[in-house]
Parts: sequence; structure tokens; C-alpha cells
Amino acid sequence: RRGAGRLKQGGKGCMRLGMDALAPYATRADQSRGRLHNEPEAPPRSPFQRDRDRIVHSTAFRKLQYKTQVFVNHEGDFFRTRLTHSLEVAQIARAIARTLRLDEDLTEALALAHDLGHPPFGHAGEEALRSATQAWDGFDHNVQSLRVVTRLERRYAAFDGLNLTWETLEGLIKHNGPRHPPHPPEILELDLALDLGLGLQPSAEAQVAALADDIAYNAHDLDDGLRAGLFTLEELEGLPVVGEALAAARAAGAREPGRLRHEMIRRVIDRFIRDLTETSAARLAPLPSPGAVRAQGKPVVGFSAEMAAANEAVRRFLYERMYRHFRVNRMTRKAIRLVRELFEAFFETPALLPGEWRHLAEEAGSEAGRARVVIDYIAGMTDRYAIDEHRRLTDITSLG
Repeated sequence: RRGAGRLKQGGKGCMRLGMDALAPYATRADQSRGRLHNEPEAPPRSPFQRDRDRIVHSTAFRKLQYKTQVFVNHEGDFFRTRLTHSLEVAQIARAIARTLRLDEDLTEALALAHDLGHPPFGHAGEEALRSATQAWDGFDHNVQSLRVVTRLERRYAAFDGLNLTWETLEGLIKHNGPRHPPHPPEILELDLALDLGLGLQPSAEAQVAALADDIAYNAHDLDDGLRAGLFTLEELEGLPVVGEALAAARAAGAREPGRLRHEMIRRVIDRFIRDLTETSAARLAPLPSPGAVRAQGKPVVGFSAEMAAANEAVRRFLYERMYRHFRVNRMTRKAIRLVRELFEAFFETPALLPGEWRHLAEEAGSEAGRARVVIDYIAGMTDRYAIDEHRRLTDITSLG
């Protein structure tokens, strides 16, 4: 396909500890399909180690510390943010990858990068931007993550974005599985250059990162929900896996609420990880290559039927008792209104935008282009910056 020849085979000479220990179905750094922009290798780091390091050093990654997971940053110092969530996902993903003999660095890079495109206030901000931009391409935080790593990060002299490897970009695009038409312009453009096989399954490493995301947010949302008083330990006794972990924590001697909560959560995480690795190892064993993983009709990394049902039960409980709790609903409504009003103000009057953003919006050439600039500006905000920016636009006593 056109553009595919621009890729440079990467990592041929990289030093990779434990490369020989990788399973046949694992993605190998020394066989990476390279980067869109040619760069010299940087031994002793592998191409996937460089991807991980670039993600950690990016501006978008640092901003995650002040972006909502469930609770807005000012609601409490101990609740998860997008940053702590991403770190927990990375820890779980790396542990699973090691057990399955996958490339840990690629898995970790995907886990750390999967939420880079989230706007302020998490899913509330995403809902606001999606509804405000229905007339154009809408908004999807996974597509925005791709924009961050291919365009919006501007750190290098030779290119925009982070110039990540083919394998990391593929895993980001397919965080929720194969992509099917219609595709947003960003994905179409990148696929034309890199031939990402959008309809195929992602790598085993990407599948691990996606399910580590599920394990992490189920576990830490149980923890945060208990800490916030949205439900009680007694209400968890009937939940599969969680109720068993709670009983085991009590049997182990945990009594005070904090210690009991933590003991229960760690047992929940351990149970899901053990089931995932055992089930996935059996499915992966006969596959001779990473290409065979992609060619499967369905994901090969996954839970057993029993654990998948338990995972869904926990998800339903959290949806009903936490994500739709009246306290969370109230904050969600305020966040949606704030983000929508930011978009409307900047879209209708680009002169309100600061510096380069104003220039980009005024030179966009179309309403869709102007909307895209405003989306990029708002999506890059932290919770507190969005609150301050809204105050500057609406409070007459605030300096502009």
C-alpha cells in the first residue's frame, strides 16, 4: 500500500534482556515494523522501551494527574486520577505479560498511553464534546489518544508527535478490538501510511493491556466507592469474586475498615489476574506467531466464562451504585455543562482562544477545522485548568 515503504525496519540491533524467553506468539522488538519517521536506534533500549519512555515524558501523560477518573480532582486527595489509574493498569498489564511470556515493554507502553486522549472530567467531558460536535466528526478519547501521540505532542525537531512504533500505534488504535468502517480521518490517514490491518485482532500485548484496564478500574472503583461512602462492604458480600475476597480477608484477620478494604481489593485483583493468565495461556499455546494472534476470529486473551460473568457483575454493580449515584450524577452534570460552554464560547468566538490556538482556529478554513482546533485545546486541559478557564470566561470579576 502507498506509504508503507516509508517504514524503517526497527530494532534489528537492539539489546533486549530476555528476548529468547519470549513465546512464539509474542511481539518481538527486533522484528518491529518500525516508525513512520526514520530514526537511528538507541541501544541498549529496544524500540518498545523507547516508546514507553517517550510516553512517560510526554506533556499529555503528566496532565493525567489532574484529570478525573470518577471523582473530580478537588473532591479528595486519595481518589484515583487518570494518572494513578494508568499506572495501576501498567502494573497489572506487565505482570500478566511476564507470565504469558509477552513483550513487557510494549504491553506497558500501551497501558500507559491508553488514556492520553481523555478530556477533563473523564467520561463527562467526553460526553460533552461528543454531543457538541455531532455535526462534524464527534469525539472519541481513543482517537484523541492517537492524535496526541501522532500530532499534538511537539517535542522533537524532526516531526510532530512521539513517532511511536507501528506496534504501539496499532495497539492504541485497537484498544477496544478491531476497527470497522466508517473510520475517522485520523485513522484512515495513518492506515494509508502504515497498513495497520484495522479489521484484524490486535497483538496479544494490546489485548493484555485492554483487559488490565478492566481489572484495574473495577478494583480501584470498588476501593474509591467504599472510601467515598457510596456503598458498604456488606453490600459487596453477594458479588461473585468480590464477596469471596471479602470473606477471605476477614478470615485472614483483617478487621479495621481500611485494612479490610485493601486486603479484599488485592485478593480481587489477584483472582482476576490468575484466571486471565491461566485461560489465555491455554488459548495462546498453539499459536505459532504474532500474525496467528491477529488472524483469530476473536480475542485470545481473556477470562474464563465464569470469570467473565463475574467481571460483568462487578461492572453492573458499579454502574448502578457508583457511576449513577446521585452525588456522581450531580458532578457529572456540572462537568458536562462546563465543557459544553467552553466549546461553544471558543467555537463561536475564536478570538477568545490564547496564542497559537487562536491562530489555528482562525486559519482553519472551515467549521469542521475550527471545531477540531477547539476540541484539541479543551481535550488537553486538566480538570482544574478547565474550571479556571471557564471562570475566566464567565466571571466578570476574574481576570481574563
